[in-house]
Parts: sequence; C-alpha cells; structure tokens
Amino acid sequence: MTQRRALPRRGLAIGCGGTLGFAWTVVALRALEQQLGWDARTADVMIGTSAGSEIVAALGSGRTPQDLIDALEQKPGVDPVLAAHAAEHPGAMPPIPAPVLPALGLVRAGLARKSPYNAMAGLLPKGRGDATWLREYGDGLAGPDGWTTHPATWIVAADIANGERVAFGSPGAPKAGLGEAVAASWGIPGWFPPVEIAGRRFLDGGAISSVSADLLVDEDLDEVIVVAPMTSEGGAPATGLSRVERILRSQMTAGLDQEVAALRAAGVRVVRVEPGPAELDAMGPNFMDLARREATLAAARAHVPARVAAALEGVNA
Repeated sequence: MTQRRALPRRGLAIGCGGTLGFAWTVVALRALEQQLGWDARTADVMIGTSAGSEIVAALGSGRTPQDLIDALEQKPGVDPVLAAHAAEHPGAMPPIPAPVLPALGLVRAGLARKSPYNAMAGLLPKGRGDATWLREYGDGLAGPDGWTTHPATWIVAADIANGERVAFGSPGAPKAGLGEAVAASWGIPGWFPPVEIAGRRFLDGGAISSVSADLLVDEDLDEVIVVAPMTSEGGAPATGLSRVERILRSQMTAGLDQEVAALRAAGVRVVRVEPGPAELDAMGPNFMDLARREATLAAARAHVPARVAAALEGVNA
C-alpha cells in the first residue's frame, strides 16, 4: 500500500512584472503566507522569471517576503543586500539601443508558437542597459557554491538562438552563478544586452512566457501557487495609455491560461493570484515607473488579501 504524504508538495511560480510587479508580488506573497499559515521559503520548488527571478533568488537564499517589503520601504535594520538592491533602479525608460537585432531566433520561436508577443521580442534591438545591479544582487545573495541554499530554486531565461526556456538551477540546466542567472532572466529585450552563459546567450524569460509555470508539470507536486503581476484572468479594463499595456497583458494571460490547464490536467491544484483593476490603476501603463511604487504597495495592501482569499476559496470549493 502506498503511504499518503503527510504534507502536500507545493510549488511556487512567480512571473515577470518589472519594478511595480515586484512590489505588488511581495505583498501578495505575504498575504499568501498569512492566509495559508505557510512560509514561502519552504516551497518544494520555486521558479521565477524576470522580476520573479529577483524574488525567488531572495526566498531561496533565506529572505522572507516581509524582508523584501521592508527593503522597499527602507526600514531601518533591513538586510543590507536587499536594501542596496531596492535603492538601485534602471530608470523608467531604456537607454537608446544599439542598431543590432541580436534575438531573431525569438521571431522564429514566436511564429512557431503563434505568439505575436514572442515574435515581437525578437525584433527589438540590442539593449544598452547596465545589468550590474542585478549581478551584484544575485552574487550578494548566493551561497558558497554560487547559488541559493534552497535545493530547488529555478530562474528562467530565454535562449535567443531558438527561444528555448532554460530554468537555471534545475536538473540538466547549464551551470550558472546566481547573479548572471538573474541578469539573464531580467534581460528585457531592447533594454539590456543578452547575457552569455555556458556559450549560449540569454534574455528575459518573459519574452517567451510570463511565468513558465508549466515547467513544473513533471515535478510530482500536489499544488502550485502562481503569482503573476503581468496577467489577469478574464481580462482587465483600461483607458488611455494603459490600453497598450493590456495588449501585452492579454497575450501573457493566454499563455498562462494554457500553462495552468496543463498543470490541472496533470492533477495539480493551482492557486492563481493576479492583480485587479485597482492595483493596475495604481501601477499605470509603465511597470518600470519608480514614482508609482509607493502607490502600488498601498493598492496591493488594500486589495490583494481579498484576491488571495478568493483564489484559495476557488481551489478549495
């Protein structure tokens, strides 16, 4: 007779979202911890993309969602690595890119997947942004072996030659240091240049998938918690410039819908937490707008607990 597990195996998947998505997500994680009576650092597998990679790097290195919130609010006595990272920012807009198209392989991948946003990412020129702040952050969090102390912290980036998603830290993935993996995962096309790891070049994993939750299908998990600031199940209303953001959001939402369906088809429960209209109004059309971070934190505190409660109720219904 097979013995039943005493505790469910739980995965955590955190999606891309830039500066403001990062802020919204850490509040969502704290609400999940409180309502579940759970420590997010104990997830059996945690996978992060772009801004999500920053967060899982911290969780995998022993920091808590509250530590991240405290760093964003510049509270005294906060972890120095987190404080230094929160004080750095690449700006609301990218520097003028180089007249080179380094990621045409993403165009082919997008056409194969019938994904316009994947293909468009490959048409963006080579970014000239400086990712030093991301490398220093990851390196500051890393343990003696150059990675997190958590045994299954995965960071997703996209191979620009073919659009393959690589989850650094997972079995069979190329060896990478935590700093370079975070820089690769955060390498927004057109903003940052590709990052070379193990002879291959990588950009933001969000160029292919906002969350890559489906990479957890074969991990023998009972439940996956998805926290996705760049998707909104069922859509989200918008006016003005936010309508442009919603075009990208709708594409990313469609991709996550498929990933969630794959997990559920494999018998995995999925808790899906995403921002609603109130938080999106606070964020505005540019998720890199640092001036909106305080308002985003306030809106998340006001509305995310109810969204988390509804997500958990939906799973348990």
